[in-house]
Formats: sequence, structure tokens, C-alpha cells
Amino acid sequence: MQYTRRCQTPLGGVLLAADTIGLTGLWFDGARYCGAGLDPQHEEKEMPVFETVERWLALYFSGRQPDFLPPVHLIGSPFRRSVWELMLQIPYGQTRTYGELAACIAKERGIPRMSAQAVGGAVAHNPISIILPCHRMVGMNGSLTGYAGGIPRKVELLKLEGVAMDKLFVPTKGTAL
Repeated sequence: MQYTRRCQTPLGGVLLAADTIGLTGLWFDGARYCGAGLDPQHEEKEMPVFETVERWLALYFSGRQPDFLPPVHLIGSPFRRSVWELMLQIPYGQTRTYGELAACIAKERGIPRMSAQAVGGAVAHNPISIILPCHRMVGMNGSLTGYAGGIPRKVELLKLEGVAMDKLFVPTKGTAL
């Protein structure tokens, strides 16, 4: 059974979802895939994890790097979970390319290469926005594509973390806007 709660952030409302293990979802209102994977029988209920997540978000949006990770329960295929776990390792204030994550996964699996597009698909379906920092993912050329919460939010999250934006850009056309 999953439980939900709504809260507000400086970048808009979010839907939180959790089960008895941990946070299963954090989606911006109106985001692509908002609520994807949410149990149809979910109910709104106060859970201790929601208070922990809101404390984490308050620290984060105050411009400080949280020094703890709320309990999360990653629900997805083994491949997606491996991508999401790698995203958790991207340091605050830094970015990684889809190709860099693909190379890490290929190395872990002992294969010569992994598709950056496959990694991009897993990143796009990240159910726990901000905490699993998919906003830190950029294209090989520095393009800011592929954020389900919207490119303007991605830009704001990166600026909040102090990411140098001079080599990053918002593409004017493409399928990942």
C-alpha cells in the first residue's frame, strides 16, 4: 500500500508517495510521468517519512546541501534501479552526462558499452525528483534536456546548487524538451 501527501516548494507543488519502507515518489505537479507507478489504491495519510522528506526539501531549498538522505524505496526494473542508484552518487553542485552514467553501468556489468539513450530513458522515469538528482544530468554537449519537471525547474535547481551554467544551455529544438 502506498500513501501520499502534497507539499509546496519554491518551485511549485509536489506529490509525495511512500510505503512502509520509504519514499517511492516525489513529482512536481504537472510533471511528465507524475504519479507513474503510484498504487491505484493509494490513500492520503501522514507518514514519518513525509516529515523527513519535507525537512530535507527545506534544507535543500535554503541553498544548503542536506547531510542526510530520507529513506527511499526504489521501485523499478533492475536496470532503472541501477541508473537511479548511480544518480544518487552525483555530488551536489556537479553534473554528469548520460554517456558517463552509461559507461559506469557498462563497467559494472562487464560489457563493452551501454546505450546513453537507455540510460536517458531510465533517468526520465526517475520517480523521486530532486532527491534522486536527475536534474544533474546533462547532454554530452552541455544541453539541459530531459527533465520531466520542466527545463525551467532544472535550471533553477542547478543554479541553487551553484552549478557553473556558462557551459550549459537550453536547446531551442529537440525531442527531449
